[in-house]
Formats: sequence, C-alpha cells, structure tokens
Amino acid sequence: MPSDSSLNETHAVNPGSRRNAAQEMPNELRQDVRLLGDLLGQVLAQASGQDLLDDVEKLRELTIKAYTEPGAGAFAQAEELVAGFTLDRAEEVSRAFTCYFHLANLAEEAHRVRVLRSREGKGETGPEDSLSGAIRHLREEYAEEEVARRISELEFRPVLTAHPTEARRGAINAAIRRITDLLEYRGDTRLSDIALERNTRELLTEIDTLWRTAPLRLDKPTPIDEVRSALGVFKATMFDTLPAVYRRFDELVAGTEPHKPEVPAFVRVGSWIGADRDGNPNVTAAITREAAGMASRTILNALSESAQKVANLLTLDAQTTPPSKELEKLWTSQLALAPEKADDLASSAPNEAHRRVMGMIAIRLEATRDRDADLAYANSGELLADLRIVQNSLIEAGDGRRAFAQVQDLIWQVETFGFHLAEFEVRQHSEVHRRTLAELDAQAAGELEELSPMSVEVLDTFRAIAAIQRRYGEQALSRYIISFATSAQDVVDVYNLAKAAFGSPEEVPALDVIPLFETFDDLNAAPGVLDEMLKIDEYRARVEATDRRVEIMLGYSDSSKDVGPVAATLALYEAQEKIAQWAQRNNIKLTLFHGRGGALGRGGGPANRAILAQPPASVDGRFKLTEQGEVISARYGDPTIAARHIEQVAAATLMQGTEEISNRNDRAARKFADLAKRLDAASRKRFFELVHADGFAPWFATVTPQEEVGWLPIGSRPARRGLSVESLEDLRAIPWVFAWTQARINLTGWFGLGTALDSVGDLDELQEAYREWPLFATMIDNVEMSLAKTDDRIAERYLQLGDRDDLAQMVREEMAHTRDWVVKITGQESLLAGHRVLGRAVQLRSPYVDALSLIQLRALRALRESDGTNGSGGAIDQQIRRLMLITVNGVAAGVQNTG
Repeated sequence: MPSDSSLNETHAVNPGSRRNAAQEMPNELRQDVRLLGDLLGQVLAQASGQDLLDDVEKLRELTIKAYTEPGAGAFAQAEELVAGFTLDRAEEVSRAFTCYFHLANLAEEAHRVRVLRSREGKGETGPEDSLSGAIRHLREEYAEEEVARRISELEFRPVLTAHPTEARRGAINAAIRRITDLLEYRGDTRLSDIALERNTRELLTEIDTLWRTAPLRLDKPTPIDEVRSALGVFKATMFDTLPAVYRRFDELVAGTEPHKPEVPAFVRVGSWIGADRDGNPNVTAAITREAAGMASRTILNALSESAQKVANLLTLDAQTTPPSKELEKLWTSQLALAPEKADDLASSAPNEAHRRVMGMIAIRLEATRDRDADLAYANSGELLADLRIVQNSLIEAGDGRRAFAQVQDLIWQVETFGFHLAEFEVRQHSEVHRRTLAELDAQAAGELEELSPMSVEVLDTFRAIAAIQRRYGEQALSRYIISFATSAQDVVDVYNLAKAAFGSPEEVPALDVIPLFETFDDLNAAPGVLDEMLKIDEYRARVEATDRRVEIMLGYSDSSKDVGPVAATLALYEAQEKIAQWAQRNNIKLTLFHGRGGALGRGGGPANRAILAQPPASVDGRFKLTEQGEVISARYGDPTIAARHIEQVAAATLMQGTEEISNRNDRAARKFADLAKRLDAASRKRFFELVHADGFAPWFATVTPQEEVGWLPIGSRPARRGLSVESLEDLRAIPWVFAWTQARINLTGWFGLGTALDSVGDLDELQEAYREWPLFATMIDNVEMSLAKTDDRIAERYLQLGDRDDLAQMVREEMAHTRDWVVKITGQESLLAGHRVLGRAVQLRSPYVDALSLIQLRALRALRESDGTNGSGGAIDQQIRRLMLITVNGVAAGVQNTG
C-alpha cells in the first residue's frame, strides 16, 4: 500500500484543476500513514501472497494517474484491470483498499487529537468556535449577571439514534481502536528503540487481524445489540469526558482556584435506541423496558465505581479534616441502614469519617443496581443530597480542593445521568395511531373481536412507559414523538391511546408529546398546528406542569427528500423563525429538536455553524439534535474529539443568542428574502422535474445500489416502510442518501442549487449573500463539501446502468452547473481550495475510492445482468452479492459518510 513517495505522487497535480494537498500534509500525519500503509503491504504479501499486493499496487497506481492526469487513459486501463480480476481477487483487492481507508481514517483522527491537545492552554480567539472566545464575547456585550444567567440556562441534548448508517461491523471497530491506541502510544518521544520495535510488531499483529477479520456481519443487529453499542460509547468517553468539559468551562468562567462551580451540568443525553419504533417492528414494549434496564444498570455500575474511587482518595484524618455535624448525622443513618457493612468500613477507616461515608454511598449504589430495597437509593436526588453533605463537610474543614475536585466530578455525573443514564424517547408514526384508534372504536362497537398485533403493541408501549417511569423516574422516558405529524388531532390521538391503555386516569404516565414536522407542507403548517395544540386540555396542563417548556421536532431528512436540499433548507429556517415567534407570543420556553443526519443531504455538516445560522430566538441557550450512525463514533469515539465537539456546540449555543448574532441573522433574512424566494421556487421546480419524472423510482434503483444497500446487515430497522421502489414516498431518507453517496453522485446534497443560482444570475448579489447571510453561506459551503466527494467519471458509469438518457443528462448538467456556481461564489480556483484540512482528506482518498467504485460497478453490472437483485441466484450470484457489500463498506469508509 502507499508509501511516502506514492502519496506525493498522488498529488503531483495540475494546479488548474486539483490542488497539491500532499505538500500540506503535516509530517507526523505523513509518517503515520506511511507506517500503516507499509505494514498493511507486509500483511497482504505475507497473508495472501505477493501477487495480491502486486494487483493492489497496479490498480492504485492507475487510479492515482487517472486522478492526477485525467486525459492519460489510465482510467480505462484501471477499468480493464478490474474487469480481468477473478471474483476472488476482486474481493481481496476490495478488502485491501477498505483496510487502507480504515487505517488512513484512524491516522487522521490520531493527528486531529494531537492538534487539539497541542491547542489546550493556548489562547483561542474564535468566539463562535471556542468556549473561551464565547465567554469573552459575552462579557464584552453583557453585564456579569446576564452572562451568569445565560451560562446557568445552557442546555445541550444530543440524542443517539440507531438509524443504520454505521457500515462497519463491531469487530472491525474493535481492531481499529486497538491500532489507534498503539499509534498513540508510539507518539511518546521517550520510547526506546526496543519499545518502538515492540510497538511495530504489535501494530503488524493488529493490522493482520484487521485484514483477516470478516468485513461483513452475518446477521442484522438486534435493537439490543444497538443498545449495547451505544452503552459502549458511554463507557468509553461520555461518563468521564462530560465532567472534564464542565470543569474546563467552569475554570474559564471563574478561574482555577477552588470555588463553587458556576457552570451547570448542561448536557443531557437522549436515546432513541431501543425506543424508536417508527417503521421498525423489531422494537417492542419489552425491548424498550430491557433497554431502560440496561442503561440504568450501566450508569449505576459507573457511579458505584466512581464513588468508590472518591472514597479511596478521602484518606483524611479527623484531626486535620473534622467532619461536619451533617456528615456525622449521615453516618449515623447509614449505620442504621446496614450495621455490618458500616462496621467493616469503620474498622478499615477508623478515623476517616469522609472515607467511611463515601464508602457507604458506593455500597448503596451497588444495592440500588441490585434492587436491594433495604439499602437502595429511591432516586438520584437522594444520592445528590448525600454527596453535597460530603462536599460541604470538606469545605467546612478547609479542604476545598478535594471538595471541588473528584467529589464535584461525581456530582456532575449524577446531575447529568441520574439513575437512568439516557432520556429515552419513543417515536411512532401518526398513521399507526389512527389505525389503532379505529380498531378500538370497531371493538367498542362490536365490529371487531380482537385487536391486531400492531394495536396491542401500541397500547403496550404506553404501559412500558408507565413501568419505566415507576422504576427509573420520569426523566427516564416521558417524551413521545409523533412522526409525520400533520395536525393537532395527531396529538389528541396520543392522549386518547394513553387513556385506552389503562384502567384509570391515575395510571397514565406523564407524557411530553412532541410533533415531528417533516414534509415541506407540514413545516409550513407548523405554527397553525401549534396554536391548535395549546387548546388541548392535556397538552396545556403538561405545558404548565413543566414550567411552560415545549419541544418541537423538525425533520431534515424527509423534507430534503420531499422538495430537494435547497428548498428544504429555506423551509426549515422559515419554520424555525415562525415557531420561535409562536413561542414568544405564548410565553413558551422552546427547544427545537433538529432531526439531523450525518450526510449533508440529511442536515449534516458542522453543528456549530448550523447553530449560528439559526433564526433569532430559535435556540435561546438550548440545542437538541439527533446523533446518528457513523456520526456517533466520529464525534464521541475519542475523549479529546468528544470534548471538542461538545465545547464547540456549547460555545455556538451561547453565541447564537447574543444580540450581535441575532441581529446579523435577522438583517440578512430580511435583506435576502426575495433571493430566498427565487432560490426556493427554482430549485424546487428543478428537483421535481427529476424525481417526479415518469419511471424515476425504478431508474434510481437501477443506477444506484439502492436495493443492495438494503442487504447490508447494519441496523435493526428496515430500509423501507414496506413499499417497493416503484414509489419513493415510503423509501427511508437514509438509503436514499446512502445510495447516491455510493454512486459518487451525492445528489441529495446539491441537486437543484445550480439551476436556482442560474435563475438569479447576478454573481455580485450571490457573493454579497455569501458574505452576509449565514444560512446561505453554510448551504454553499456544505454543497461544496458534498460536490468535492463526487466524481464525474465514476458518476457517469453509474448513470450508464440505466436506460434513461434524459434523466442521466439532467443529473450531469445540474452537477456541472452547481459546481461552476459554487466555485464562482466562493471566489476559489477549485472546490475546497479554502478548506485545507478537508481538501487534503478528500484528495488523499479520492483515487483509492475510485478503485473500489470500479469494482462495485463491475459487481452491479453483473447483478443487473443476472437479475441477482432478487436475491435468488446461485453460487456466483451470491459471491457477487458479497463483493457488492464489501465495496459498499469500503466506499463508505473512503468517503467517511453513509446516510
């Protein structure tokens, strides 16, 4: 695989077409990529023969030449080479390139961690990008009391979802983590030559394991498998990273000397995993109960271990650190709860009152996990009360350092996670509610003897919510999201179903019913629906009970599939603007819940930039979004990167509410309102010309691996809601995006924009909008990223799979048109010319992704010719299907993006 020289060769490019990004590669990153690539080459030669490595090198050299010298004929030679591979060799080559991508990705992540760590302690200057800058800016604009209020009300709510967009299997991820740890260890400059040699041998062993590990799961994961994966992220980073973020934030606000924290535990983790049943029959009431139980056991284990660690640190003699009266009372009550355990603690720490009490707190947390009623805490509030007694006792005794160190970290952890860890959220389709209510009416009228399994499950879901609230508290699960909400009646339906599930009103659980507005029409109708919702007695009562806090969810994926990315972006902004005004009129504390995906066609892109482009009053110190699939591991897989992401979101959330940002966004929205209308109308018309064309859906399924993506066992959720590809309406947004990504077209991120910009035609006006209108600038920059990952030659080969030259021509023209306009508006010589790091990443990978795309195209052609898409072929068809899926994994790793 690539050496240092080959990387330079990759980017000896034509200055007019592709920038020389290799010269910008930092030496440390270059060395890591070279090391890992060379080790992979050794593995390939030793494990599978020199002839495999030779074939890999031939294809690599040809795709590099084709990328850097487009007219040299190398692309055709690469296609010819791929066509000559046996199926076995094609699979081996695909796996080799996929392994390379995994190694390149982890090398870049390791470098990113190095860069972030090197910045720690250095004065950051960007107020919209760093906590230190945001705090400085707030203090320049507001009095200290107002700054403190804004910080105290800050909220960030990431919601983990199980949407199937993580194409890597768990065993591959485990191998990658081990290699990452070895690479990080290697960076220690104190290592001896012997230690480095040992590290190299261990890296070789792990890369060999990565190569030998089957890249595909045999079975689809169950919802419980997905819950375990999410809990793994919690264990790996979130539990310890969040208090570290709070501490860094607090020290920026109030200094490093011991003090009562001024920064709250502002993160609350949510989860749809094991609770979201919209279109997923595998998620049942029993699954949701089990998921809540697993989460509770996980957090109680972590809290117990953390409490024991704190106890072990409190070896403070009563002579130097006397206990307070409240601490002595707490010990007396603990002694009465469990005399034998308390005696054991007293004998091991005879004159260490704080250690004894913390030890008993750890024991009580174990008892809470084990459901020991005599010792268990009733709720996390009881635990917090005990911890504050310990903290205050230490403060009274003069040990503020320990009180505001590990004890405070534990308090922050309890405030963040409670005894439930994640706030689970149920989601169900409005049509399912209507069908269930119709069955209940028919049963009451004697027209129906038994409810369908679907309706029984709907009612069981409400019973599961009640059971979870009784056991783990209301915070564990109170949110009920209605997908495809179109009217206030959809909210009434949820309350009626909740009543129908129980024998008495007292049994009905507390419900925060959240409409999810997804389609273009529903986004526009949202304010009127919200007005009607406030007339519903149950909804109004819940609003009063929660201090007038209301959540409204906005769907990015389906709105983009509905009207195209440009019109959806503008409609979402307008909807947020109107919903924020509705909230202000009705004295509502609004939280807008953004259903964003990882891909740009689903609202992806940098979260902090998206926050800063939102309408005035639509954030107001509170930001909530879905974190999906590969985004979870990318943002939360490493503690340093996770901390950086959370800090960026927090900084942007604080900044968005300032008068400067609010006024800027409001002025821009008003100034460019007419431009927005023109862009909306033209882009929507162009998008409809494509997707509403006769035969578009089957054509789409032919020219992309849309059907084949559904074969991947990467999630428990079906790829479709039940209909065939004759209609796009019921196709989920994830495979819609995933398929276009695999075809290297990325249509969902940009289609319609070129025509819209052409309809405006005034470059000066568009460049002015790019400078002054954050929403437009973010959209253009996101489209630029999306287009940078497209490839004309590869896209052309996919489009040739279909028999609709008119549709293919429309896609080609729009792609070229959009690219030309984006380059002109940004004032650059080429795409990503102004984005050094991202441009380097894309250009480093593109030739290697091309190699995998050529193999995938071969597999797709074979499937189309043999009708292998029906899944009933012989041994050859099965091998082609396997090759197809391996390339899907590889391309996903190469473009670092799925759905």
